[in-house]
Amino acid sequence: MADEKEVEIIPANVGDIVEFNDMKGKVEKVNENSVIVDITINDDFDEHEMFEKTVVNHKRYKIISES
Repeated sequence: MADEKEVEIIPANVGDIVEFNDMKGKVEKVNENSVIVDITINDDFDEHEMFEKTVVNHKRYKIISES
């Protein structure tokens, strides 16, 4: 069995801008395994029928701007 190394996941902080699923969001709350993000910052938010906030697992986003 090959040695599997765990990649350390550094969670975003409140106020950071993250990218996930071709969308951007501003982190409002950091949980143990996920963040709650406000996705109304997207230019095309009004064109989609979506809720204003969503939950994203730490493994599923990339930090693009730190607060």
